[in-house]
Amino acid sequence: MSFFAQNTVSGNVIETSTGLPIPGVNVIVKGTSNGTTTDFDGNYTIENVATDDILQFSFLGFASQEIPYEGQATLDVQLDEDQATLDEVVLIGYGSTSEQDATGAVEKISPEEFNQGAVVSPEQLISGKSAGVRITSSGGAPGSGSEIRIRGGSSLSGDNSPLIVVDGIPLDQRGVQGVRNQLNSINPSEIEDFVILKDAAATSIYGSRASNGVILITTKSGKKNTDLSVEVDVKASVGSITDKVDVLDAAQFRELIENQPGTDPSLLGDDNTNWQDRIYQTSVGTISNFTISKGFENFAFRVNYNNTVQTGVLRTDLYKRNAVNISLNQDLFDNSLKLSLTSKGIIDENEFADDGAIGAAVGFDPTQSVNDSSLPFGGYFEFNRTNDNGDIVPLNQATRNPLALLYLRDSQGETRRNITNLNVEYRFPFLRELKFNANAGFDYAENDGYNRRPFTSAAVTNVESPYNEDYSGINRNTLFDFYLNFKDEVNFLNTEVDLTAGHSYQEFYIQSQTRENPNDIITETFDINRNSLESYFARASFDIANKYLISASYRRDGSSRFSPDNRWSSFPSASIGWKLHEENFLKDSETLNQLKLRAGYGITGNQEIGPNYGYFGVYTPSISGAQYQFGNQFFNTLRPEDFDEDLKWEELETYNAGIDFGFFDNRLSGSVDAYYRETNDLLATVPVPAGANLSDLLVTNVGETVSRGVEVGINGDLVRSQDFNWSVNYNISFQDLEITKLSLGDDPDYFIPQGGIGGGVGNNIQLWKAGYDPSTFFVFRQVYNDQGQPIEGAYVDVNGDNEITEADRQPYKKATPDYFMGLTNTLNYKNFDLSFTFRGSFGNYVYNNAQSSNGFITAGTVTPQDYYSNLNSNVLETNFQNSQFFSDYYVQSADFVKLDNLSLGYFIPGEKIDIRPSVTVSNILTITDYEGLDPEISNGIDNNFYPRSRTFVLGVNFQFK
Repeated sequence: MSFFAQNTVSGNVIETSTGLPIPGVNVIVKGTSNGTTTDFDGNYTIENVATDDILQFSFLGFASQEIPYEGQATLDVQLDEDQATLDEVVLIGYGSTSEQDATGAVEKISPEEFNQGAVVSPEQLISGKSAGVRITSSGGAPGSGSEIRIRGGSSLSGDNSPLIVVDGIPLDQRGVQGVRNQLNSINPSEIEDFVILKDAAATSIYGSRASNGVILITTKSGKKNTDLSVEVDVKASVGSITDKVDVLDAAQFRELIENQPGTDPSLLGDDNTNWQDRIYQTSVGTISNFTISKGFENFAFRVNYNNTVQTGVLRTDLYKRNAVNISLNQDLFDNSLKLSLTSKGIIDENEFADDGAIGAAVGFDPTQSVNDSSLPFGGYFEFNRTNDNGDIVPLNQATRNPLALLYLRDSQGETRRNITNLNVEYRFPFLRELKFNANAGFDYAENDGYNRRPFTSAAVTNVESPYNEDYSGINRNTLFDFYLNFKDEVNFLNTEVDLTAGHSYQEFYIQSQTRENPNDIITETFDINRNSLESYFARASFDIANKYLISASYRRDGSSRFSPDNRWSSFPSASIGWKLHEENFLKDSETLNQLKLRAGYGITGNQEIGPNYGYFGVYTPSISGAQYQFGNQFFNTLRPEDFDEDLKWEELETYNAGIDFGFFDNRLSGSVDAYYRETNDLLATVPVPAGANLSDLLVTNVGETVSRGVEVGINGDLVRSQDFNWSVNYNISFQDLEITKLSLGDDPDYFIPQGGIGGGVGNNIQLWKAGYDPSTFFVFRQVYNDQGQPIEGAYVDVNGDNEITEADRQPYKKATPDYFMGLTNTLNYKNFDLSFTFRGSFGNYVYNNAQSSNGFITAGTVTPQDYYSNLNSNVLETNFQNSQFFSDYYVQSADFVKLDNLSLGYFIPGEKIDIRPSVTVSNILTITDYEGLDPEISNGIDNNFYPRSRTFVLGVNFQFK
């Protein structure tokens, strides 16, 4: 800094093209750590500036400016958009590219696009935000996860979830023991962005784990040359269920029992109990974040502490998280060496409610009381009998008291987890275009917990002893990879060359131990599973004349999960792009500012075949109830498991074509992609003839699937002005998945039953069959009378043999949608901001097992012992006497439109502190004709569903300057 008089400079920074202020611009005195950032209105003030100092103005997405200071008190600045700078932040795996130069189906989702509110799990941030990506929460349990599907998945028995990479560490796709959702270890408020890799041209660099897409999560880090920043963010939430399963109330149930021949009304109670009202509560929660960060010239740090507490709408359900995120960045040797360390330490605590209470509340006699102190069941009423010894014991097959299931159970678990990654990047001084990148990381978790029930609980089979189970486990995931990257302009070819080659080694270790004492017999199980993956990879990209793009990648993977003969496989890809907007006939267009055509082909794999290796025999210790008795002692046996020595990877071939466009200074932009995918050597669990293996079911390579689809994403700035802005994001995805081959033979009628249902033992309502979607239902076609009512036992004689047999069951409808969409609106008026998101799904069906399992009279009145069960209200419409489990009457349209998320905030700037209060509502509205609790059921079978709550969130954010 110059030794002249020190001055204070103020000014305003705006966007050249629109005149709008730019908040968050870094304003630095060049060569010093003296700096500040612009506020919400683009204003800044910086002190201690001397004449001849140079002020640097920089912000992501804009061309930086350096302006000599000449003593003026006010200095206003205009920044030009720099699309190339913005595009450079798009990750593609082992490197980055620009949006303009990407030839694969790649999408980045930034924080300003995230869903707001009391978000516990990261994937909830991007629900409804990306074409081709469908995120379905597993239910309303606190801290529960979601099913993530990119382009619908491609496997049957293999895992269909995408590979998740967090700060360079691919997570174990099997998850982590003891947690509701392994992504809960990532604090949503600390996520910088998501990058979704959809097609093989983008994902094949991850080879054997990329068939179902890849999601790259980057967490926030400190920024160099920034002032000390302290931020406090607090959110408080309350939630309640929006609907309950329709069952008979006490008056309706009494009337039905009293009018039903052969029943005994004296078995009814004298109460009027709404069991669903009794098991549910108003959930409450808090999410608190404290963050501190600072950036120096060559060093930056960021530290975040997160505390999350959330109760469930189901009583006794509780989730807690305490987490610390640390990010350190150091530049050395004139920025030739860059060191980055990220570490996430998490303590995840759960008190698990018995969600069996949900089904029990639906089926329990509403005329009975909750409590009965005269019975030996902890003060709760239970259906009972007197045994030969004169003891009062519970009826074995009777429904258990829902409140007793919840309160006479103590189930707690704790997981301690750390995810740490050290990244080293070195740029060679003698060849600045060449850099070396090394990544070393580990993901380590320990968990322990217990399940307890007193002997007074009717859920304990031995009335003389309590039930105790203790468990513990270790998950360890270690990674080391490195690569060399060369990027330079070859002037005589007018081509930019980007070359990458590297090696990766990752090892996974899981250890689990359980100790339980059912029936006073102590049983211990201990299991270790270990596997590793070694890989070599390379990628070459060429940008010719800033118009023509060529990219190719290759990965060679070896997995210990497969035999030496099948251990290694290759995963290549190739893609091209054409930037038409750079051609002379479009370059000067005032309307069109981006138009790019893309096409790609690639092969990816899937190795997620379950906990065992699958290609060689293992022995499993027996579980409780399967010990061998010698005298008065019981001993565990060893059971050989099935195996297939020829087992190998699934391989997925993908063809993708796309177009990216932008009009009117990108006020209207988007992309359209079409894809075709074939899965070969499909991993599936299939029946095998008795004696052919060590089990009746075997995981093996059998069959093929074909999927195809079209995805459209559109972004539009409807209004751009100084005071008011309105932007819209809309995406729609059309998809189709079909099994084209399933059996090892040529039997066209071969199928595999799937989709177990409640209400019967061994009943399945779905099937896998060539020519059909894997979620297709398998039912009889119901016959109706003239009034449109189903006729009990009357089905269509499909094959015309004048009798209804299993041969008349037909594939019918499916659980996966034909198309789904998302619509997000974001509005800003001065200091107010408002956003809301709709999601829709169409062409999907759900089997209403809540109706079919309790929707007939004998379900509640014909029992082997003296008790009655409640019935679904649907029985009043059908008057079914007996079960009709396989009727298509219960396969119901589950189309829906949901108003998922609405958030309103107000920014209050101040001299020392900025404050932003906000209010958010989630799960606001569902428009559907589905008769059940919720149309959004991931597997298509509605049974014992933990309801999602409508949640109201009040939040306040404090940013200290």
